[in-house]
Amino acid sequence: MTPERIEAILREVAAGKCTVRGALDQLKHWPIEDLGFAQVDHHRHLRRGIPEVIFGSGKEPAETVRIAESIVARGSPLLVTRAAEESLRRLTARFPEGRVNERARTFVVGAPAGEGEGSVAVLAAGTSDLPVAEEATETARALGARVAPIYDVGVAGLHRLVPHLETLRGACAIVAVAGMEGALPSVVAGLVGVPVIAVPTSVGYGASFGGIAALLGMLTSCASGVVVVNIDNGFGGGFAAALINRGTVRGSAKAEDQE
Repeated sequence: MTPERIEAILREVAAGKCTVRGALDQLKHWPIEDLGFAQVDHHRHLRRGIPEVIFGSGKEPAETVRIAESIVARGSPLLVTRAAEESLRRLTARFPEGRVNERARTFVVGAPAGEGEGSVAVLAAGTSDLPVAEEATETARALGARVAPIYDVGVAGLHRLVPHLETLRGACAIVAVAGMEGALPSVVAGLVGVPVIAVPTSVGYGASFGGIAALLGMLTSCASGVVVVNIDNGFGGGFAAALINRGTVRGSAKAEDQE
């Protein structure tokens, strides 16, 4: 729900056209836009501070574009994940101001591309992990975080991680993306004092079992402060990191106001 809509409800109350209880009911339950094939939750932006995100996988391109039009029309930023090539093409044609990331399969409208608030670091163990890492990066950026991508720093060459320790220790949250045996998050968590969100990928040879080996390795990490999302779920990792980042930034702002 946009601030403009809230203002309209408040004006109706002030003019006696709507009761206070009626306004509260609208704020609690309104609006859900029924498109027939989807019910778009426009209230989510007000409720969570983050608008509804479109998961593109399995949707027809026309359906993805129609939902996107509904979200943008209400003044909310747009994030589409796991969009098919045809969906990305149609979204770009419909919203030429948007930002497409073909590797991540994401599309963004109305969200910052560069500087945001706080700091989130996104690590990729190898170049093969970049589609998932880029999804995490685009998600965190779309949610307002400033993101530092650090790629190809897996445990096969840990010296590559050393030059980035200052950035990692200054981050509010870290997303560590890795396939194979999934060791990177454990290593990173042993070096920093912030939450590490581990994202296993399906990258690896036969015994990696499509990412299950990395998932189990991350779940059984000996390092404290590691939490794990689903296999290839860069969106989930980036989303969680952005929420942690937002909470940290707001907490710091409140502390400064009290001084």
